[in-house]
Amino acid sequence: MSTVSTTEFGHLPALRIQAPDGATAIVTLFGSHLVSWKTADGHERLFFSRQSPLDGSAAIRGGVPVIFPQFSTRGTGMRHGYARLSTWRPGASGLRGNAAFATFHLRRDDVPAALAHEVHFDFELTLTVTLHGDQLALDFAVHNSGTQALAFCAALHSYHAVAQLQQASLSGLDGLRYTDYTGADSVQPAGPLCFGDHLDSIYFDVAGPLALHTGAGTLAIQQSGFADAVVWNPGQAGAAGLKDMADDEFERFVCVEAAQIAPLDLAAGASWTGQQRLRAS
Repeated sequence: MSTVSTTEFGHLPALRIQAPDGATAIVTLFGSHLVSWKTADGHERLFFSRQSPLDGSAAIRGGVPVIFPQFSTRGTGMRHGYARLSTWRPGASGLRGNAAFATFHLRRDDVPAALAHEVHFDFELTLTVTLHGDQLALDFAVHNSGTQALAFCAALHSYHAVAQLQQASLSGLDGLRYTDYTGADSVQPAGPLCFGDHLDSIYFDVAGPLALHTGAGTLAIQQSGFADAVVWNPGQAGAAGLKDMADDEFERFVCVEAAQIAPLDLAAGASWTGQQRLRAS
């Protein structure tokens, strides 16, 4: 049986999506934020901080935040943009084959009045969440509904659950150029990337699949449309400085984000789509 039903996550209105095989997802309307993804075996595949606010007063920590139209502080606007702080409208939902899906929309007029000064163009965003079995698909579309070209960056800031940070590793980055948090440019050597403490790197021109070894299995990650991938964990000291993350929670996740770091120019009336595909085993 497949259902898309209204629910609450903390104090936030949300939709619960259930595929016929029992796989489920929960998406809050605040931020169109995927806060839970359970595969058909009942295992939670995303990390969510137990200290995250769930009342709309601040961005949610964990799950999959939608980043638009600015990545981090790379621009003159607010950090990571306003899409994750706006309330989206639910759209079509139902079944596609054996997969359940739901769509969410955001337009300029949906951005809170307190953030209206951040909005400089007309747009329509659509996030489509599709799942069944051990698979999840996220499709993020940007449509320029205005009369002038617009420039934007975007990311799906996915927090993937791991058993223990030191046991996790990421494969598929061999030979890619990357920039780390110090600003240094390097090339990733062959072999898996292992995790220990603070990591914040942007990998450019990511074409092939990645594999996150979580310590309890493997998560296959494939992206398209997005040119880059960001790999992030705050480490022990960084987590201690985050009020919405418990000090020990850095050991329970790795962010592998599908990202478009260089701004894209979108002509009036044009659309762009970025995709992330996940498969757990």
